[in-house]
Amino acid sequence: MFGMVPFRRNNNSVAKRGDYFEDFFNNFFSDDFFAPAVFNNSSFKVDVKEDDNQYLVEADLPGMKKENISLEYENNYLTISAKREDVLEDKRDNYVRRERSYGEFKRSFYVDNVDESKVDASFTDGVLKITLPKKEKGKENRRQIDIH
Repeated sequence: MFGMVPFRRNNNSVAKRGDYFEDFFNNFFSDDFFAPAVFNNSSFKVDVKEDDNQYLVEADLPGMKKENISLEYENNYLTISAKREDVLEDKRDNYVRRERSYGEFKRSFYVDNVDESKVDASFTDGVLKITLPKKEKGKENRRQIDIH
């Protein structure tokens, strides 16, 4: 159904090696001054819910304008694209740190059994909500496989 793989960062590891390089690396990149600038997250957070009748996708796109968001559903893939085109013309300011990101963000999800003619979307207060009604309500793509 969805082509998503969960990512879980394990900060509470019980078995640590005590490696000095690992400690240096972790301390260097977890420092507040370097972390946002070096590892800028160029994506956005999405929640996906499913019930018997529909899929509901909620994407956090704070600071985006509705006209800069694009939705496509093609070959069972829902693609959400957003572009932030804020241009800073004043080059006199010397920034010590800059955390606001500009550019294009894109996420795709595999969703089948969708009635394309009834897909609906709304954007309010930085949250994009997409409703994808199912063609066949309650259809399960599950099958028992015999082991030989």
